[in-house]
Amino acid sequence: MEEQSASKEVDLRLVAEIIRSYVAHNSVSVDQLSGLISEVRRSLGGLGRGAPLQGALVPAVPIKRSVQRDHVVCLECGFRSQMLRRHLRIKHGLEAADYRARWKLSANHPLTAPSYSARRSALAKQLGLGRPPRQADPSPPVPKTPPVAKRRGRKPSQPVTTSPEASAPKKRRGRKPRTLAAA
Repeated sequence: MEEQSASKEVDLRLVAEIIRSYVAHNSVSVDQLSGLISEVRRSLGGLGRGAPLQGALVPAVPIKRSVQRDHVVCLECGFRSQMLRRHLRIKHGLEAADYRARWKLSANHPLTAPSYSARRSALAKQLGLGRPPRQADPSPPVPKTPPVAKRRGRKPSQPVTTSPEASAPKKRRGRKPRTLAAA
């Protein structure tokens, strides 16, 4: 009965066009043609319907064993890691809330290994993250002298001296000047 109602909804011209195009590009024997037509018709009839419901989900590991001290285990595939968020997003296309809802986990079910969370928490406390800024001591303020500005630009030229050594031209370093050769 269901197959008859699906066949009434399917446009036969569309089925014929799909079959004609498929047969033009692929070799199909005569005995396979009727099966191909019925398969295309069934597929087109089921396009608007949802996918059949899958059976009960079976986790890769028991839920109680999915959280260990050093790692957490993905219930979808059994992947072990310290953090599951990225794995769930990349491999399974699930966000944390979707994953928890799919497996009927509590909202506080950890997706991060407990030892990793403790290590990161200790590091954050050591760095002083999450605390309000320290308040200044109520001691009277000490007047600060403004810092001496550093001089910018070129160094000052050397002072002029009147010694005979200073008046002699300095010997230049570098390449010898090119002399004109007498040809």
